[in-house]
Amino acid sequence: MLLVDDILLFPVHGMLWIFKEIHNAAQQEKQGEAEAITTELMELYMLLETGKITENEFDSRERDLLDRLDDIEKEKHGEEDEEDNSGEEPV
Repeated sequence: MLLVDDILLFPVHGMLWIFKEIHNAAQQEKQGEAEAITTELMELYMLLETGKITENEFDSRERDLLDRLDDIEKEKHGEEDEEDNSGEEPV
């Protein structure tokens, strides 16, 4: 009987595996984007220190990068909160 159950549930298990893989890929992409923004911020600081950009240009670009980084962090923490709350029963 277990073999029949496995055969019948295989499509469901396959779909769950696919969704988990997509989720993992999205998480890796977000992490890579956060690292790229951090690197870009370091380069921006170097440009300011060497005098290749003005303080106004620096402020504008830094604000944009920090906003993007904040958005990524908010999404990350929002997903963690959802995972934490998914195992709890409503009161």
